[in-house]
Amino acid sequence: MFEEPMDGIIDGRAIAADILRATRERVAELGRAPLVRAIVMSPNSATESYLRIKSARAEDAGMVLDVVRVAEDATTEEVMNAVKASGVDAVIVQLPLPDSVTTNLILDEIPLSQDADVLSQAAYESFVYRKEGALLPPVTAAIREVLLRTTYPDLSALKGKSVVIVGNGKLVGQPAAVWFEEMGANIDVLTRESKSLEELQNADIVILGAGSPHLVKPEMLKQGVVLIDAGTSESNGAIVGDADPRCAEVASVFTPVPGGMGPIAVACLFQNVAELLVRANNEVKTGQPASQSKFDK
Repeated sequence: MFEEPMDGIIDGRAIAADILRATRERVAELGRAPLVRAIVMSPNSATESYLRIKSARAEDAGMVLDVVRVAEDATTEEVMNAVKASGVDAVIVQLPLPDSVTTNLILDEIPLSQDADVLSQAAYESFVYRKEGALLPPVTAAIREVLLRTTYPDLSALKGKSVVIVGNGKLVGQPAAVWFEEMGANIDVLTRESKSLEELQNADIVILGAGSPHLVKPEMLKQGVVLIDAGTSESNGAIVGDADPRCAEVASVFTPVPGGMGPIAVACLFQNVAELLVRANNEVKTGQPASQSKFDK
C-alpha cells in the first residue's frame, strides 16, 4: 500500500505506480493486452515527451499504445476518420490540435465507450450531470487520489471546506469545480478576468490550472493549505508549475511540477481505460449494459 512521505511533498510517480499496478492486475483478467489509439497532429517536443511517457505507462498498465500520426495538413474530416477507425479499445486525442482543424468536432467523434479522457461532449456531460457510468476526467481523478491518500481519506470531510481553483480550463478548472461542488465544498474559481489572487488567503484547498509559471507565491497562502498544482508551462526551457516551489514551506500537501500531478493523471487515464473495458466485457457476458460509476464519494 502506498504511504505518503511525512513532509507533505507528493511523490506523484509513486502514486502513479500504485494505480498502474492495480490497473494491470485488473486488465490481466481480460486475457489480452488492450489497444489504445493516440491521435497526434503537429507534435512539438513537449507533445513527443508526453507520448513517450504515455506509451511507457500504458505498458505498465498492461496495455499497448498505438500512436497514429496524422499529417500536418490533414482536414478536420480526415482527423475525424482517424478517430473513428475500428480495431482499438480506447481512443486518445493528444491536445492541443492546430487551429487548422476544429477540435470540438474531432473530440466528439470519440465513442462514449472509448473516451477514457472524457473529452467528447457526451462523456463530459455524463460527468457533469452524474449519469450512470460517468468517469472522472483524469486530472480530477488525480486530485481525488491525492486527497484520499493524504488529508481527506474520508471525502465527506470536504463538505464546507473552502476550495479556490485558479483557472477555468476544460482539463483542470472546470471539471475540478464540478467535482468539488458535488462533494459539498465551497467553490471559488479565479481567472485573470474575474477575481484577485487575494482569494487564496483563506482557502483550505487550492487547485492550480492556469498554466502561468510560478504565479502563486507562499505569502499568498495560509499555513497548512492543501496545494495541488495541475498547471504546467515552460520557463527557460524547463517544465514548471503555477506554484512557486517555495509554497511547499507553507502547504501541508504540495504537488511539485514535474513529478506531481502529471504522472498520477496519466495513470488515472489508463485506469479509466480499464474501467471501460471491464464494463464492455461484462456487457458481452451478461447481455446487460454496465452502469458502475467512477463518480463515487
